[in-house]
Amino acid sequence: MKEFIHVLARVLLAFAGTVFTVSAHAENDSLAVRDSVLAVKSLTDSLPRAAKAKVNIYDLPYSRKASCPDWGRLWLNTGVLAAGELTMLGVLQLLPENATAWNKERITSIPFWKRWSYHVSRGPVWDGDNPIFNYILHPYAGAVYYMGARSIGFNQLGSFLYCFAISNVLWEYGVEAFMEKPSIQDLILTPLSGLLLGEAFYKIKRKIVSDGYRLWGSRFWGNVVAFLVDPVNEVIGLFAGNPCRESLKSKSRVDVSCTPWAVPFDGGAYGFTVSLAM
Repeated sequence: MKEFIHVLARVLLAFAGTVFTVSAHAENDSLAVRDSVLAVKSLTDSLPRAAKAKVNIYDLPYSRKASCPDWGRLWLNTGVLAAGELTMLGVLQLLPENATAWNKERITSIPFWKRWSYHVSRGPVWDGDNPIFNYILHPYAGAVYYMGARSIGFNQLGSFLYCFAISNVLWEYGVEAFMEKPSIQDLILTPLSGLLLGEAFYKIKRKIVSDGYRLWGSRFWGNVVAFLVDPVNEVIGLFAGNPCRESLKSKSRVDVSCTPWAVPFDGGAYGFTVSLAM
């Protein structure tokens, strides 16, 4: 009887040990699976955050085809440009007739929607505007429109199309068409000079940004020229943030650390070490 009890006890102990081992393996396996699931979830959560991170085109190598557009900023730039063009229309209307070649008496006597319809249906025409407007201000405006897209990540083609839309659709056939017929010179010269002069402006700004907003070793001239070649993004950047200047601040940040130390032998000594990390 005693031998039977001993044998039964051994069997029960062996069974209990097997059950414990299996449950321990099962618990370890479940922990491993849970850790894997958490790791995958963490990775999948980080991917959208990484995708949402905006890339500054000035941090990338120069390329005519590379594109990382900021569409939100583009709509903001477009709204500011539209408001600027309406303001410019008011300023031009205050100028003498010999400066703009606008017949103010006729303009004020005809409802604005009829003027727009008449001008659009009769244009475009070869205008006789002041050469300063046609061959200096319009090319510069085209370059500004171009930079409005180029500096926020659009490639050369996308920036040219944006310049074309702002100069020809919004201005020539939009705002200015309330005052005069669309101009053949402006329809061709503004977007074309925007492409050529605007890409030169982009290269100049890349040089300025890479040198820490310095030009000829001067921060003053670097900032002045940056505002001249890219006024839309530099002015809006004062209120909505400028990735180029934010990147410059992070690069010029100085981290200071202080580490205390002590020597317990030879009479003892103590002090601290200051480290600067640029």
